[in-house]
Amino acid sequence: MSDYKLGEVETRFAELIWENEPLGSGELVKLCAEKLGWKKSTTYTVLKKLCEKGYFRNEDGTVTSLISREGMQAQESRRFVEDTFGGSLPAFLAAFTSERTLSDKDVEDIRRMIEAYGEASK
Repeated sequence: MSDYKLGEVETRFAELIWENEPLGSGELVKLCAEKLGWKKSTTYTVLKKLCEKGYFRNEDGTVTSLISREGMQAQESRRFVEDTFGGSLPAFLAAFTSERTLSDKDVEDIRRMIEAYGEASK
């Protein structure tokens, strides 16, 4: 999979697939016409592009995802931290918490994640 970032319209397109997969390509064309106002050619052009990027598959007229919504969010989150904070998670957390207070539950959840990571990396 490439390190490609989905734009806003591509994300809306991806959401249609994630919410309805597996779905026939003809059904996807109808959904895109209804929800995005797209023509058939636009739907197939965007689908082809995202299939080439490794996000989706159109096999025998059935469209499925090769990456989950959560996988996409994780990829975009990593890219954001890398691009904005030089890959430093502590710098990201410092910026994130400078404008808001973390709840006790947030702190405990983060602590558990760190501990689980520490255990897994041993």
